[in-house]
Amino acid sequence: MGKARVSRTAAKRFKITGKGKIMYKHSGKDHLNRKKSKKRLRRLSKMSVAPHEKRFLLADLLNGMKKK
Repeated sequence: MGKARVSRTAAKRFKITGKGKIMYKHSGKDHLNRKKSKKRLRRLSKMSVAPHEKRFLLADLLNGMKKK
């Protein structure tokens, strides 16, 4: 059996915290920002914790990825 690999696409999009939470960046901040409020843009620039329902699916994609 081959070596288990981390999904490279998932590794670029998600980060694992020291306690094991999976963080992701919000979408919708790349263009058409002029019509979005400053409050909304600030909220979109922060990272968020992945929802509990998706955590197990993401954990399979990120198996073996190191915590940062």
